[in-house]
Amino acid sequence: MATNRTFTMIKPDAVAEGHSGAILKIIEEAGFRIVALKMVKLSKERAGQFYEVHKERPFYGSLCDYMSSGHIIAAILEKENAVTDFRKLIGATNPEEAAEGTIRKLYAKSVESNAVHGSDSDENAEIEGNFYFSNIEKF
Repeated sequence: MATNRTFTMIKPDAVAEGHSGAILKIIEEAGFRIVALKMVKLSKERAGQFYEVHKERPFYGSLCDYMSSGHIIAAILEKENAVTDFRKLIGATNPEEAAEGTIRKLYAKSVESNAVHGSDSDENAEIEGNFYFSNIEKF
């Protein structure tokens, strides 16, 4: 069943380069309501917990290093068809393949340093949102 919430995080490169405000503006202008927001710095261990689903993949170690390299901004967003609409808004993982005007086309540097994370399913949106936030009503 589709939900009206999704999870995102602005990744360390985009935060460090001062793109957070512009990215949040794009998100709000696309009709998303921010229902939870916080800035955190992940330890390598905590990044590993978040990305545990990729533990057996060759990029897991570098991903954990990258995600613990600086602050991130985690957010829960609300909108009808939130997961699908947000995936369209952020664009393809590879910024070279991302559509014009998408967040990744505008701010990503590479497949790994791709500016933002967006949940790929309603189930993962709930799991990922709960990883960063507690006491968010009905998430």
